[in-house]
Amino acid sequence: MTPAAEPDRFFGGRLTLHQPPRGAHRAGTDAVLLARWIAPEPGETVADLGAATGAVGLTVAHLVPECRAVLVERDPALAALARENVVANSLDGRVSVIEADLLASGAARRAAGLVPDSADLVLTNPPFFAGPGHRPSPDAGRAAAHAFAAEDGLEAWMRACADLARPGGRIGLIHRADALPACLDALKGRFGDCAVRPVHARADRPAIRVLIAGRKGSRAPFRLLPPLVLQEADGRFTPEAAALHGRI
Repeated sequence: MTPAAEPDRFFGGRLTLHQPPRGAHRAGTDAVLLARWIAPEPGETVADLGAATGAVGLTVAHLVPECRAVLVERDPALAALARENVVANSLDGRVSVIEADLLASGAARRAAGLVPDSADLVLTNPPFFAGPGHRPSPDAGRAAAHAFAAEDGLEAWMRACADLARPGGRIGLIHRADALPACLDALKGRFGDCAVRPVHARADRPAIRVLIAGRKGSRAPFRLLPPLVLQEADGRFTPEAAALHGRI
């Protein structure tokens, strides 16, 4: 995969991200929101699952220098770009890349280097669709990033997340707003203390995303948090969204 001619700059240019050309799967606002959703504690290990070029894990490592991040990506070309981004941001030594398929068997994941109960915090932006009920992208990489091949893909993905999280470890994910019931079903029995923050493009419009947090093995009750609104009526970022993107 040939990266874009010029790398993207995140957080006012403080983070460099080599990405595939436009039209392929590229990190954007979803990655920023997920990376800023749950802050790790100093010394913790963060697993960015389905990392693509590493935007989420690299952002966390950039913002919390005392943590370690593991970027997990199955696509060899995207994993290569993630490794390039680790070096470009001088994060080698604290950020590693593992090429592995989360939906493979537990034995295959372990053989690839994914150790059960090893992550204090799991962050993930799983594929948004499953099965044949959507129109796939003509770009093969984008199509694979956006959709599970099987209807039970989200359930299997959350099972792998739970396998990698340590007892009491946390999970953070972002998904389509209409997928909230499916996400909560997939988390049930694995993660409790679930908190949901709806994300709205504008205050007068329905939510387009949900940010979800949970803790492995917890039985604490569900919480619905105040919404995050991304844009003012004139299209400018709200102050909170601007701060999350490092614009102010």
